[in-house]
Amino acid sequence: MNKEFITALNDLEKSKNIPKEQILDALEKAIIGVYRSKVKNPDANVIVDIDPNTGVIEVNLRKTVVDEVMDPVTEVSLEEVREFDPDYEEGDMVDYEQQIDDLGRIAAQTVKQVVFQNVREIERGLIYDEFIDKEMELISGVIQRVSHETVFVNLGRTEGIMAAAEQVKGERYTMNARMKFFIVDVRRSMKGPQVFLSRSHPALVRRLFELEVSEIQEGIVTIESIAREAGSRTKMAVSSSDESVDPVGACVGARGARVQAVVDELFGEKIDIIPWGEDAEENVSSALAPAKVEKVVYNEEENIATVVVPDYQLSLAIGKEGQNVRLAAKLAGMKIDIKSHTQYFGGASDDLAGMLDDEGYLNPDDFMTNSEIAEAAAAAETTAEEPEEAEAAEGEETAETEVVEAAEPEEPEEPEGEVAEEVADEEEAEKGEEQD
Repeated sequence: MNKEFITALNDLEKSKNIPKEQILDALEKAIIGVYRSKVKNPDANVIVDIDPNTGVIEVNLRKTVVDEVMDPVTEVSLEEVREFDPDYEEGDMVDYEQQIDDLGRIAAQTVKQVVFQNVREIERGLIYDEFIDKEMELISGVIQRVSHETVFVNLGRTEGIMAAAEQVKGERYTMNARMKFFIVDVRRSMKGPQVFLSRSHPALVRRLFELEVSEIQEGIVTIESIAREAGSRTKMAVSSSDESVDPVGACVGARGARVQAVVDELFGEKIDIIPWGEDAEENVSSALAPAKVEKVVYNEEENIATVVVPDYQLSLAIGKEGQNVRLAAKLAGMKIDIKSHTQYFGGASDDLAGMLDDEGYLNPDDFMTNSEIAEAAAAAETTAEEPEEAEAAEGEETAETEVVEAAEPEEPEEPEGEVAEEVADEEEAEKGEEQD
């Protein structure tokens, strides 16, 4: 029987991955509980000793030597113990051996149930300790089932839970498919530890790059910030502590092998890798890639960056449904206000805009009076206006000449006074001659 007991103990240790000492401790507690129930005294001092090599179980009921016995289960009289050993004194302890076989079948079943219950609690505690150390880390699992939009993942010793909010829109979670997940939380429960997983968390991208890029593992390349809209696009800012190592190139890898491995794990999600430095304005300009940026004005007190882009680049800088500027703002950790060249400079000419920019004006409408704007505009466009005015004057003269030549001749004016009478007499004389 002892041999079978040791065999069963070893098998339980291997199957549950629980140390033998903890199993024996659970068995001792179960036996103590059964004996206390048998003597109907929860304060009974029961001592259990189990030999891990032979499987021999020794059970003793320990009593205290007293002058007058008040509780026969926990106490024994001094007179009684001196009958077999006169050296006993009041306050000494006496052990009374108990027969394990006297427990009976029902008590043995109780011990078995208590042992398995304790073993389950020990197993849950070990699993919790294992996964609490893996919190905020990457783990691989197999899709086990999908129920009411919740995905259950087999993680080996326990089951992971991925709620609908942590899933990526467009991803398909099919049975027996192996995927990588991010552990967002580990909690204790009555049914054991609960491991909550995510596929949409931005840190999932960070862990995937740490897995693929050796320079990140060595601490040469650092991921400074990540902004992600799961399933669509991710922007990741990286820097290097070694000037000879290009952080972007290290993350991309030879022929894009490293970044492609991450993209494949994320089922085609687009990833923008951006170099990061200490200059906030340059960082904002890089974060808005692929849009071209003309100027960045950063207000450190309000943590706002005003970005000027060419008119034809405005829609690209904002992105589809504002995605590009939204991700750039998350990446840089500040509010970004994008303006086109025309919006920012109030419709001024290129020469005027350049002059105002050189003079350090942030917005000419806010920092210049109307007369100053007019003077600046006149000064900027004087050179261009002089030849244009000369050409315009020549054009006007030519136009006037052409108008004069093309004008119809004016009708002669009516003669007045004596001249008019002479003209009338001559006309009557001519009519008379014609009649003759």
